[in-house]
Order: sequence, then structure tokens, then C-alpha cells
Amino acid sequence: MILGVDVGGTFTDAVLVSRDGAVHSAKIPTTPADQAQGVLAAVSEALTRAGAEPGDVRRFAHGMTVATNALLQGRAARTALIATAGFTDVIELGRQARAHLYRLCEAAPEPLVDEELRFAAPERCGPDGPLMALDPARAGELVDEIARARPEAVAVALLHSYAYPQHERLLERALRERLPGTHVSVSSELVGTFREYERTATTVLDAALSPLVGSYLRRLASESSARGLAEPEIMQSSGGLTSTARAASHAALTVLSGPAGGVGGALLLAGIAGVENVLCFDMGGTSCDVCLISAGQVAETAQRTVAGRPLALPALDIHTVGAGGGSIAWRDPGGALRVGPESAGALPGPACYGHGGQRATVTDANLLLGRLPQDAQLAGGLRLDRRAAERAVAALAKELGLETDACAAGIVRVAEAEMCRALRVMTVERGIDPREYTLMPFGGAGPLHACALAQELQITRVLCPRTSGVLCALGLAAAAPRRDVSRTVMLRGDAFVQDVIADVREELLAQAGEDGGEDHRRERTIYELRYRGQSHELPIESDSTDPNDLREAFARAHEQRYGYQNPSREGGDESATEVELVTIRASVWDPTPELSLRGAPGDGAGKRIEGPAVHLLPEATLYVPPGWSGQIDELGTVRLEPSRREGDGRPAA
Repeated sequence: MILGVDVGGTFTDAVLVSRDGAVHSAKIPTTPADQAQGVLAAVSEALTRAGAEPGDVRRFAHGMTVATNALLQGRAARTALIATAGFTDVIELGRQARAHLYRLCEAAPEPLVDEELRFAAPERCGPDGPLMALDPARAGELVDEIARARPEAVAVALLHSYAYPQHERLLERALRERLPGTHVSVSSELVGTFREYERTATTVLDAALSPLVGSYLRRLASESSARGLAEPEIMQSSGGLTSTARAASHAALTVLSGPAGGVGGALLLAGIAGVENVLCFDMGGTSCDVCLISAGQVAETAQRTVAGRPLALPALDIHTVGAGGGSIAWRDPGGALRVGPESAGALPGPACYGHGGQRATVTDANLLLGRLPQDAQLAGGLRLDRRAAERAVAALAKELGLETDACAAGIVRVAEAEMCRALRVMTVERGIDPREYTLMPFGGAGPLHACALAQELQITRVLCPRTSGVLCALGLAAAAPRRDVSRTVMLRGDAFVQDVIADVREELLAQAGEDGGEDHRRERTIYELRYRGQSHELPIESDSTDPNDLREAFARAHEQRYGYQNPSREGGDESATEVELVTIRASVWDPTPELSLRGAPGDGAGKRIEGPAVHLLPEATLYVPPGWSGQIDELGTVRLEPSRREGDGRPAA
């Protein structure tokens, strides 16, 4: 059996897939004080439902929110930074961009390293080698000075170490000898690409979070072993698994661990359904994550921010907004109804959960509107309390001068507007027509809003999986170990040639595949290119090393994203049209588990659904509004389309 466990802000989900394709799931409230308790409780419940023993599990894949929550809550280790002399304040200077364009008083997040813990290394390197060598004796003195500051973690990020890492390695050896119990993160080993601010900030984030994440993972691994379970493998932000030891040493790899599992589940079920282009949105209790599957592939990025901090590591291209079932509705100073980003979380949760919540949430509003059946039993045997929901929504309605039902409808509309904006960011704003995609909702709250969002974007196909409420956990079960390496190469002009590209690509693929097996492994190469003079690159996935192929693919991508390309012109400024290959990224996957899913008895295969209707799924609820209808397939997946007007074949309004 293969086990996947995903920890969300509100619920912890477990999915156990048996050899015959049966899916056994469990969903219990998350235990924020110690997530390991919720993980093991969910595993125990899934095993019980499957009639299985811990020893039957051959792979245990885990997606978590420990790193993300610690980052959002500011729970970081006391961290020191070693940077090149003259560059110790780079993490505070950043890019000197405003935190928000129009909110002039909004500040960027405080650096994770205090000023007194920033140490200058007496060295200087350029991209071609050392300009001022680091003397080992001076390095030892510097490490002694750091030891007196008693940090819990140390980040080492020197100028141009992506090309010349020897000085960082010297400091790493000295730190490990002098401070054996202190965590050390080194930028050349973790990031390996240029841009000193992003590389330094990522290394600092890794150092600051790794002691906490490492403690959690070692505890979970120990308790899993004591129960006879396989050691957990941890989902990375890139969508592949890594060992507990590596995740414990590099927490930055796991910052987007949870959402990545959902993408894997969406890929699995989209493939089974024979759909190549899918717009996915994962609405849980705390947030909504949006991603795009095009031609069966999910885009990746190595340039994104989390909680206002840059993360220069491979990650699936996911856009997140604070709109979940537990998002709290409130009145802003201008008298407008707002929803989120604050969430009721697992405790106390929405008012209707009966755990002491007093403020109205999206879940409370859905209950009052009849989209959630009052007598439905949720995870952990939870029964919904309509009166509590009504009290919470009525209190907000009084502030806003609205009737209770109108306030509930407004809460839902505001939340859907926020999610629709996120869907537009991933499609319309990138030159992609959402009407050419199928919308796949998942997460415990996603199916409640699927048809409304599809209608807003003029999408005519909705694919709602039976396992939508636990799809992130299913995606974890379907994941495979993955290793990523990257190198900044800066090739242009006469240096941008096939032999050089091919040599670097092969070297990176060999490095990524060092720890894996040779059989059935999958490889992927991404080239980051730009026009000379641009400050950011576009990623191009390709198996080719021919510069002409890469230039043509880049031109097409640039035109789709920005609406133009710069073709070379005779007698024109060639520097404006010259393409640079900035970075090459290589990834290697181990064999993917072969999951052959089958439906469960009572799924209602072949049954028609006509809106308005509420269709109960094992861990979620699908709301089908008037004007929508569909059918349940053999896996329990619901396929919905707008009803057609007689005569003209167009969707009903």
C-alpha cells in the first residue's frame, strides 16, 4: 500500500491506496500545537478503514505546513549570516522596491537576521574566481566570533559563490568543526544560481526554519518507526519527494509542500479522465491555491515570494490567495464587506463547528444558503450547528446594515471574486484563454464554488473528483522522489553554442541522478532565457540543446506572455534582440508509483445530476446551481456542463 498524508491549516488528510486500486481516506482536524499527532491519528483512521496494518505501507509520502506556518508566524531560529565584507546588509536592502505600490506605509517583512548577527567575511570573488582569497586563519577567527554570539543556525552566502563556491565550503567546514550542534546552510549547495539578494534571502530562510522543521520531522520519523510505519518521504515545493534527512536539513525546499501535492493529484486524475488542459483550484479551510495544467504539464518557477520573502528554488507555479472555507468575513473602515485573509483555522474553526468560533466565515455562509446540508457529518464526526452560524452571520449583517441571508450571499460572492481574481492571474493576465480549459475544483470547500467560478470565466466544463476533499493526499501517494540542480551560465553571442549547452546539461543531469536508480527515471531540463538587457527570464522546457530551437521557443513564449517578440532586423540594434541563456535547471525523478484507481461501491456511476442540487462526496460537498448538469463516471468523478438552450446550443445564462 502507498500512503499520502497532507497537513492543511484546518484539516489533516490521509489517503491509502491498495494494490487493487481501492482508495481509503480519512480527514481529521489539524492539531496546530503538534502536527505529528494529527498526522498519526489520520494514518491510524485510514488504516482502520482499509483493514490494514502499518507494515502493509511500503511508501509514506508527507506534505506539511510546518515551514510555511513558521514563516508566517515569525517562529524562526536565532540565525547568523556570513556575507562578503561590504554586503552584510543585502538582506535588508533587498531590491529597494515598495512592499505595496499604493500603500505607502506598508513595510516589507523584517529580515530574519538581526543586524548584530551579520558577519563580514574578508574575501571577494568574481564570477571567474577569487579577487581576494579567504585566509583559513581569518576564517577561523570569524567562526570563533560567531560562536560567541551563540546562534542556533548560520547562513553562508558569499558574493559570486554560485560560480566559485570554495570560500563557502571553507567556512562550512570551519563552522561544523567549531559548532557541531548548530545548523549550517550554504548558498552554493542550496541555490546555486546568481542574484545575490534572492540567493542570500533563500539561504537565510533555510537556516532560520530548518531547526524547527528538522525537529518536527525527526520526531515524526521516530514515532512512525515505533508504530511500524515506513519512514516518511517529504514533498518538496517542486512536486517531488525527498528524504526526511534532506528535508530536515533544508526546510526551504518544503515551504510550498502542501499545495504541490494537490497539483500531483490533479495531474493524476486529469490523465485518467483524458483531459490535457486543466485549470485547478484547491480551496481548503485557510487559503485557495490555483495552478494551470497545459498539455499535461505544470509550469515551474524559481522566482517567487512567500510571505513577502523571495524563494529562489524550483517550485510549481502556484498562485495563492487567502480565501478558504474558514476565511473570516469582516467590515472594513470604509463600511465594505471583506473576506479573509485571516482564517478561523482548525481551532476554533468556523462558528458552525461548535468549537467556540464567534466570527462569520465562508463555511457559515454556505450553510445558511443551503449549500451545505445541516445534517451532514464532517471529518472527525463533526456536526454543523446552523444556529451558531446564523448568530455569527447576523452579527456581521447588523454591522453592515444587511439582512442575514443577504450578508451570507455577500460573503460567498466576495470570496468567489477573490478566487476568480486568482484564476485570472494564472490565465488572462498571461495571455491564456480560460475557456479552453476544464476547471477542476478540490479541497474541502472547492466544489462548493466551482460552477460559479466557471460561469464567471465562461468555462463550460467542470471535472470534480470523488476524492476532491483529499486530493492533495492522493497526489502525495502518486508522487516520486525528485532531485533538482541548477547553474547560472550566462551564455550569449559566440558562447551560446550547442556543445557548451549539451555539456552543462549532461553534467547537471548526472549530478541530479547521483542518488537515484537508473531504471525508468524521468528527466527534465528547463532553460531560463531573456533578451539582453532584461532583468528577468522566461523558463523554457526542452530536450533540445540546439540554440536555434531554444531561441525560437523563447520568442514564442515571450510573445504569449508579453504580446510581442524582438525579431532580428538587418541594420538594426542586434543587442536589443540578442537572446541570453542565463540558467540551466535539471531535474531527475525516480520511478513513479503505478496507481490504478477504481471506484467505490455506491459512487453512483452513470447517475445524472441536474442543478440545483447538492452532491455529497466522501470529504467534500459539490454544489450544482441551476443551469448546470452532469454525470458521474465509473471513478465517482462528476463531469458538469452548463445546460443548453434548445435550438441554439449555447450555454444557458
